[in-house]
Amino acid sequence: MTDTFDFVVVGGGSGGCAVASRLSEDPNTSVALLEAGGECDNWVVTSPGAMILMISGKVNNWAFDTVPQPGLNGRIGYQPRGKGLGGSSAINAMVYIRGHRSDYDHWAALGNTGWSYADVLPYFKRSEDNSELDGEYHGKGGPLHVTGLRSDNPVRETYLQAAREAQFRIRDDFNAEEQEGLGTYQVTQKNGERWSAARGYIHPHLGKRANLRVETQARATRILFERNRAIGVEYLQGKETKQIWARREVILSSGTFQTPQLLMLSGIGNSAALAKHGIATTHHLPGVGQNLQDHPDFVFGFTSDAPYFAGLSFGGIARIFKGIAQYRRERRGPMTSNVAECGGFLKTRPDLDVPDIQLHFCMAMVNDHGRKPRWGTGFSCHVCLLRPHSRGSVWLQSADPLAAPAIDPNFLGEEADLDTMVAGFKTTKRLLDAPALKALQTSDVFTAGIETDADIRKILRERVDTVYHPVGTCKMGTGDPLAVVDPKLKVHGLEGLRVVDASIMPTLIGGNTNAPTIMIGEKAADMIKAEMRAN
Repeated sequence: MTDTFDFVVVGGGSGGCAVASRLSEDPNTSVALLEAGGECDNWVVTSPGAMILMISGKVNNWAFDTVPQPGLNGRIGYQPRGKGLGGSSAINAMVYIRGHRSDYDHWAALGNTGWSYADVLPYFKRSEDNSELDGEYHGKGGPLHVTGLRSDNPVRETYLQAAREAQFRIRDDFNAEEQEGLGTYQVTQKNGERWSAARGYIHPHLGKRANLRVETQARATRILFERNRAIGVEYLQGKETKQIWARREVILSSGTFQTPQLLMLSGIGNSAALAKHGIATTHHLPGVGQNLQDHPDFVFGFTSDAPYFAGLSFGGIARIFKGIAQYRRERRGPMTSNVAECGGFLKTRPDLDVPDIQLHFCMAMVNDHGRKPRWGTGFSCHVCLLRPHSRGSVWLQSADPLAAPAIDPNFLGEEADLDTMVAGFKTTKRLLDAPALKALQTSDVFTAGIETDADIRKILRERVDTVYHPVGTCKMGTGDPLAVVDPKLKVHGLEGLRVVDASIMPTLIGGNTNAPTIMIGEKAADMIKAEMRAN
């Protein structure tokens, strides 16, 4: 079996699955995909209702912690990341959102030619197979199935009624001309089953494309170089150290935390920081691991005795068993729920050009990412800040490639972020206090008695954490001292090395990051194919 391929892709997440699949469409191009986790093709992944088993623990999940966060009273935050083919698309809430058109136009305005909204829209459409929507903003026939929910939960209508009562506009499609408004999310599912990036791009081709080799349980430990050219990857599989070689390129798709970690382990980063761990510098690139951005998120929670919510109660447990039986029969009902069934995008001030907060309305009461279950049933509502000013970073804790990286999102590090979160809290409260939703509440678990701005600031610092959208640690840019890759996603100053994942985003987009990361994989494959044709 040869260990030399045209391309070696490190990381089988959303970006890695897309780029590996598209490059291997040409039978004359050989591709190896290395994934540290497993195949992620069992019922825990495919059954949406099993998501809680993964998010809250270590099933298909790296389950990282942050360093203590000064903006959060020194608390240590939680950063679940998908481990296995599909990456975080195998454990996420499946919400299909692209962000706002202005996000991509901003990338282009920063000097990233080819990344405007008009440039990236064709790749969103190419990736998509939308069963409900079409027209100029949606695609049919792509690998990623997108559809409406099949949970049949009547609370969705209650949510929309509350939105009307609170005088928010209703939006049927958050990925079309306008984003502002509240509504029900579309999800990456087909027939009530999760449709991860792996299920769309990799699983159908396993054993069928002779030019695509997928290695699972393969933990990359360093990039191999010949002078300034990446020529391969060293990885651990079981207890064995192996090497695999790339004729054309090594493509890093290990995600916002582990792509910069692998670069630093390979001597690419800030020379002084690397020297502290005894790592020789391959290439001084100070932006590696800098520019970390994530959506800070606050969760309201309410108990409810309405028979529509998941939770630990005699009625709730009975509904789970009934739901499992229905799911097995017809792939409908509560087990198809992504929990965050409703939501939307709102402006905290009318003079804003674009929405600055996003809601995720959940059909269960979620506390600490599901890691602190409590007796009773209820619902919750997330509010996150879409374009935070705070910037964090990722760095090495040691030269051990199996150690977790140090992660500092710097949540609420800038006072402006806290100010907007206070406004976001009040805006969300308007919705939650609307009669339709108020009627479902039996108690306010976290925010009873919170009245003043000082009260709100205090509880935000006590309870804010991630809503799972970290980006930016291998920033795309030109003439920028923190830029790691150019607009072709090639690592500055090196040859044969590209980054294809959410870490390349120069700024955080206004929405969920899975669909944009798949778009990045699609666009990267097109750019690579164009270069191959030109050569």
